[in-house]
Amino acid sequence: TGRSIGEAAARRFLPVTLELGGKDPMIVLDDADIDVASSGAVWGAFMNAGQACLSVERCYVQRKVYEEFTQQCLRKAKQLRVGNGLDPSTDMGPMIHEGQLQVVECQLEEAQAAGAQILIGGRRLTELGGRFYAPTVLTNVNHSMRIMREETFGPVLPVMAFDRDEDAICLANDSEFGLGAGVWTGDQKRGENIARGLRAGTVLVNDVVSSYGISEAPHGGVKSSGIGRTHGRYGLEEMVRVKYVSIELLPGIKRPWWYAYGQPFTQQIEALLDMQFSTRLTMRVRGALRSAACLLKNQRL
Repeated sequence: TGRSIGEAAARRFLPVTLELGGKDPMIVLDDADIDVASSGAVWGAFMNAGQACLSVERCYVQRKVYEEFTQQCLRKAKQLRVGNGLDPSTDMGPMIHEGQLQVVECQLEEAQAAGAQILIGGRRLTELGGRFYAPTVLTNVNHSMRIMREETFGPVLPVMAFDRDEDAICLANDSEFGLGAGVWTGDQKRGENIARGLRAGTVLVNDVVSSYGISEAPHGGVKSSGIGRTHGRYGLEEMVRVKYVSIELLPGIKRPWWYAYGQPFTQQIEALLDMQFSTRLTMRVRGALRSAACLLKNQRL
């Protein structure tokens, strides 16, 4: 009976892990590398057609660099190749569900009616098929719009200006969600200070999305974004609330897995995987050399 009671208690208090919705903010400060930050925003917003838990769902840019950043995002979004996801040269494929595509359309229509401006996209690409939607960059947005408050889960990048660091923190935290967040800056200390003020399970400084690919890094949200943590080396994150902050020490370098895709990209990633995971030292060294050569040769958007 003692064992049965113990087993019943264990089942009763078994930790539950839930990853729910997200509305991840990205903050771009006036001292950030705008070329790299805009590339991160475009990849983070449109990778997998925006259908990723840690995608960039809303972007706040300090007013001093707002125009430059927006124009960079516009230029890079225009270069994305939308098409069959089985084609290695495709940057963005279709959305997987008609219902979610309608959610995207509805949010954009409401935002436009309230004064938002679509710089690019905002339409279905019917010439490609029924569920292809153009990469969309949106400005003149505010928090009265659902597109800044509710999960979009589609290829949309809304960009909003702010003035002070404190304003950016308030805007980022003005959400029922708290899965991930990002800060872009040339000042590591400034990035750390803002990261401390953000209510999110994961905060990346000068990077986007990559934490989910690190098995040792705890992953999970706060507020309506869920409870518990997955990943983590020892599993203790299942029973505690962890806030994971990652700071990129080389903020001026575009990540090798960002746009654009194609055969050179495939070769680079294969070399990178050999470098990281090959069981033979010689293969790791060769992978590192090949990856470095591809990185210097391949131009990221």
